[in-house]
Amino acid sequence: MRRLLSALAVLAAFVVAGCGLGAGSTPGATSLLVTQDFGAKVLTDLPQPELSGEDTVMRMLDRNVKTEKRYGGKFIQTIGGVSGGERGGLGVDWIFYVNGVQADKGATSVKLHDGDAVWWDNHAWETSTVGAVVGSFPEPFAHGIDGRRLPVRIECADPDGDACRTIQERLVEAKVPASRARLAAQLEEDTLRIVVGPIQRVRGDRAVSLLAEGPETSGVFAKPSADGKSFQVLDPTGKVVQTIGAGSGLIAAIAPPDNGTSELPVWVVTGTDADGVAAAAAAFDEGTLSRKFALAISGDGIGIALPQPR
Repeated sequence: MRRLLSALAVLAAFVVAGCGLGAGSTPGATSLLVTQDFGAKVLTDLPQPELSGEDTVMRMLDRNVKTEKRYGGKFIQTIGGVSGGERGGLGVDWIFYVNGVQADKGATSVKLHDGDAVWWDNHAWETSTVGAVVGSFPEPFAHGIDGRRLPVRIECADPDGDACRTIQERLVEAKVPASRARLAAQLEEDTLRIVVGPIQRVRGDRAVSLLAEGPETSGVFAKPSADGKSFQVLDPTGKVVQTIGAGSGLIAAIAPPDNGTSELPVWVVTGTDADGVAAAAAAFDEGTLSRKFALAISGDGIGIALPQPR
């Protein structure tokens, strides 16, 4: 269902009909980001976009950025001079995220709430479905999803370890209360989870296990090796650009494939070993994660935005 939605949503999710402006209070502290190629190029960055009343994502976009539409005005074609279509042999289009989560309905139907971070990105969609991103941190933890703030739980291979404590401290700095628990803790509905630990220890988690299947399933352009000692860094087509080994880390948000449930995205802070997990935990902050779909950290401490260019 999610892949079908992406294939259609990049064309049809942005239906303009019915995007009227209702009466009501204007949502506050809402931001608008427009980028290209998985956040690599910033086209518009508005921490305080113009808003009015009960805005939808589409109405906010139209009010703040020049857009062009097609098929009788029903679909987004161009934002800020950048169009959908084909680039580098791949189909590209405009996809949007609210608080780091890809919406499951069109922009004309998504109502804005206080604190929402809206991110439109023009990128290739044929080889993957990126259901969640890390670049809107501290969202979705700070303001939740669809206007509903959710409990946050950090599930760690070592709940008393430095990496687990670092994640909790960064959330507290963002005014997000979060509990700590061991891996395989009892699952609770309506809880945002952050899984922390070496990939060999955390890959048994159902969401984290999707990393081994590649971006077409996980939405993350990095794959762990079978022995957990390295990560393959991938380009937008899913091809390997480089392999990073000992001491390397990864921060990613994984939206499990739609199975008829409203399953929430799961964040993973992992690495090839303890040093890699520590490096990933150290990168768990707003400045480092900003505008990243996912982030790998090499053994020598270099941050690698995912996917890497071809």
